[in-house]
Amino acid sequence: MKFSALNECRQTISDEDIVVAMKKIPGYLDITPSDFMEIYRVAFDHALHRLKHAITAEQIMTRQVATVPEKALLAEVVRLLADHDISGMPVIRSDRTIAGVISEKDFLSKMGGGESPSFMHVISAVIGVAAWQVLGSAPWLAAAFAVATAIAAMHVTKTLHPPGGATALIAVIGSEKIHSLGFLYVLFPVLTGVVIMLIVALVVNNIAGSRKFPEFWW
Repeated sequence: MKFSALNECRQTISDEDIVVAMKKIPGYLDITPSDFMEIYRVAFDHALHRLKHAITAEQIMTRQVATVPEKALLAEVVRLLADHDISGMPVIRSDRTIAGVISEKDFLSKMGGGESPSFMHVISAVIGVAAWQVLGSAPWLAAAFAVATAIAAMHVTKTLHPPGGATALIAVIGSEKIHSLGFLYVLFPVLTGVVIMLIVALVVNNIAGSRKFPEFWW
């Protein structure tokens, strides 16, 4: 049952609808359309509240439950979640008892490998500037070293973020204005850009109360 649809039904009733309805009722009604609308609204809210608190889980639950065995591969779990258009399902032991529940949130929590998040753009920027200052006389070597080292750092910290390699590369192949910044390049524009993007993402993704961003901080 969609209660939002019920609310829309209430909102579509106009004064004209009420007047027409009152004319169809035989006898004399000592009530104004506005009074009638107020009574209707109160009665509707009361009925809606009663329905919401009268419905039980048993009445709306899914009876044909999709499950997955403990030893199922994650690729199979993903396929089942997508096929059934659900966000989670029970995990069943060999004796058909429930071992737990696996959901999209479990996948998200493991994507970062359990490590603390890191501003890889910032780390890559430091690597890129250092590579230029040490190997700037050989730009091709500095570029290769910066990107390779940035990617290696991301692998070691388990925070692989491909654009971080580009941040390191820009520090090497950028214009003279970029090179003249030195390590200020790390603060501006890299760190400043990261902070701005994070703030915008937090605001935009948390405007709707039904969403949560980020799903995990750590």
